[in-house]
Amino acid sequence: MSERAAPFYCPYCGDEDLRPGEQGHGAWECAACNRAFRLSFLGLLARTTPQEPPR
Repeated sequence: MSERAAPFYCPYCGDEDLRPGEQGHGAWECAACNRAFRLSFLGLLARTTPQEPPR
């Protein structure tokens, strides 16, 4: 699995007409609303265990 995940819809208008942006990795352009946006991975969240309610 070497391909990166692609967005299915624009986060601004919800349209599906997206194209990879010219700015580089993670950049996308929406033809419907004429906006550009970037996707990036921020990191992993720490797993937390459920705490017992106070008695």
